[in-house]
Amino acid sequence: MATITLNNLTYTYPEASVPVLDHVNLTLPAHQFTLLTGPSGTGKSTLLRLMTGLIKLPADHGQITYDDQDLATLAATDRAGQVALMFQNPNQQFAMDTVQNELVFALENRQVDPQVMTNRINEALDFVGIRDLQDRQINHLSGGEKQKVALAVIVAMNSDVILLDEPFASVDPAARASLLRRLIKLRDDAGKTIILADHDLTDYETLVDQVVQINADRSLSSLPKPQWPHFFAAFSAQAASDHHWPLPKNAPNALFDLQQVQLQQGSFVLLQPTDLQFLDHRNTLITGPNGSGKSTLFEALVRLNPYTGQINYHGDNIQKLKAKRYARQIALLFQDAETQFLNITVAEELAQSQKYAYGDYFTTDRIQQALTQLNLAGRDEQVIYTLSEGQKKKLQILSMLIMQSPVLLMDEPLKGLDLKSVDALVTLLKTTQAATQQTLIIISHQLTGLTSLIDYHLRFDQHQLQYQEVAP
Repeated sequence: MATITLNNLTYTYPEASVPVLDHVNLTLPAHQFTLLTGPSGTGKSTLLRLMTGLIKLPADHGQITYDDQDLATLAATDRAGQVALMFQNPNQQFAMDTVQNELVFALENRQVDPQVMTNRINEALDFVGIRDLQDRQINHLSGGEKQKVALAVIVAMNSDVILLDEPFASVDPAARASLLRRLIKLRDDAGKTIILADHDLTDYETLVDQVVQINADRSLSSLPKPQWPHFFAAFSAQAASDHHWPLPKNAPNALFDLQQVQLQQGSFVLLQPTDLQFLDHRNTLITGPNGSGKSTLFEALVRLNPYTGQINYHGDNIQKLKAKRYARQIALLFQDAETQFLNITVAEELAQSQKYAYGDYFTTDRIQQALTQLNLAGRDEQVIYTLSEGQKKKLQILSMLIMQSPVLLMDEPLKGLDLKSVDALVTLLKTTQAATQQTLIIISHQLTGLTSLIDYHLRFDQHQLQYQEVAP
């Protein structure tokens, strides 16, 4: 089991003018659970990738050691035994088609004996609680289910050190609590060293051994334990919400009118035949467990997924509307920001959105104001794929807002965002909506900072989609 030491570590991305991490010195003790915090884009993911060797640390830029052995001197196969990383976006690390094949692939690369592989895979799936996903196609899973699969792969690899980058960003609250308990079990029963980056600080105070912050000067510091109560209480105060939303009344001119709509995935019924309305110029929040069918519902609303029954948009059957006209009316913000981008640089992506915008609210000046508001100013020529996941998410949302579609379906828009970014984003959404009268329908597990934007709440669970009068 390994103690990790960061010695005078400095890293600057190619063509960047300032380092993302600067003269970092820190010890991460073996068998401990460390929480890594800091705003979006401050280098958390970069640090984790440096600690696995996925990003090579240039010579004379410091050193990373595992039990006093330089990470740079470890062979790739030995390094995998020492440390494993769960990416913030699990799609970036999957290589195979099914959950079973992904686990086999990972263990084959670790040169695990085939005689013990089946037991190892079953134990990992059972540990995470996803045996029912074993034979599923990965690209048919929800975002939260993919994060659980990625964790099962990490568990199966049995590395000494487990690094996790926003592992609960798409996971429902009950699953998050369950997975946290499993991580504690890995630390206490298997002696694993766990380092986890997260913006949501809920439940960590009594579970972790160390809290590490990325500072304004791009160094790291361990927060003294006497300061923990104030640190976690400040987050809890910001995160607290007590909203009660009314039940909507049926309207003769509903935005969407679902008539006996049923959703399936193969032979599995996600939504039983349902009658439901979404109201125009009102913001609706949809919550529910991972895999319940929330994203599938959005895909049905934009005609990307089959369904039975009928969906009307402003009284017209969406299947009878011309595809191009309908696509201009209803826009879908994907859960994975990278899948939405079509260009290379930030400026190119924004220019394309402005060119094909439905309206003219977002002038060049307003776009620059929004970039400043979202802390993205000055990145016009930056390659999109070098942004942090949180920065990509903010750029994705701004790009879709510029398009000014009358209806925007937003799938996990707060994924990977710190509270400051959430506040800035919600303020931008409110300002834009006041000017454009856009209707928002939002899927989100994270409610912190979002509730003031919401008019109605739908719960998707147990094959039912129903309005709820109180916040979940």
